[in-house]
Amino acid sequence: MAFDTKLKQWTSLGLGTVLMTGALAGCSDPAAPADDAGTEISQPEAATETDPAAGATTLATEGGEGEGGVTIDAAYTDPVVYKAALAIAAAHVLAARDAYTEGETQAAAEMYAHPVSEVLFDMEPVFAAQGVADFTDLFSDTSAAVFAGESQDEISARTDKILAALDKAAESAPATDASDAMVSARVASDQIDRASDMYRLALDSDFYETYLDGYGFYQAAERTFLEAESDIAAENADAAEAIRASLALLADAYPTALRPDPMEGNASALAVAASEVQLALSQ
Repeated sequence: MAFDTKLKQWTSLGLGTVLMTGALAGCSDPAAPADDAGTEISQPEAATETDPAAGATTLATEGGEGEGGVTIDAAYTDPVVYKAALAIAAAHVLAARDAYTEGETQAAAEMYAHPVSEVLFDMEPVFAAQGVADFTDLFSDTSAAVFAGESQDEISARTDKILAALDKAAESAPATDASDAMVSARVASDQIDRASDMYRLALDSDFYETYLDGYGFYQAAERTFLEAESDIAAENADAAEAIRASLALLADAYPTALRPDPMEGNASALAVAASEVQLALSQ
């Protein structure tokens, strides 16, 4: 679907302006280092938080780098970068589903909407090159369904369809010499980094969306890891154990989709655990 047609759909939801600017509330993503194989999942340093009502911090797209911090040019050849983009989208819909369960309708609708402008729009030529049909209508339709007040079961079913579409797209990731297990481990590591950094930002901010972003990244990291846990453990037991330890800390930091008061997670411990995952994967 052409971008101008998509914009008309988003405008009907009251989200057209933020789609054009990439500024739906709450998604100011953290920095994430490249892995040892040279994979670029690069992001600028976390910017100063601004009021989401005035438009959240957006990330530059110069040089082929998408708003989600994914180096789009690298996604043509690197399956970690390609799948990291899909994981970012999964993180948002997982967070949106759980936020809707908690009655956070506005935040849920925005979280369903955001992946299109944040990363999927920039990934369209990559998906086309890999033979992946456009599936972004699933996000806009679900956002509209949230605003329309569909039931939790209906929204959960829509979420499952989105996740299935993302999983299908992942099957078309570019080829690599790395094993599927190690690709999954590095994607999980990327999501762990994001969740860790967003928690630090959330501690310095009153914005619910900042916490919700981190919650989604944690959920996506766990989902990615659990789908490949046995294979990761068989190939790199230390990395598997480091990921488990990091996810355990994230589970305590992000107990629900609702921001706890007070937030009692240890941002330093989360950062150390994320670094230990990277170290294990580099050995």
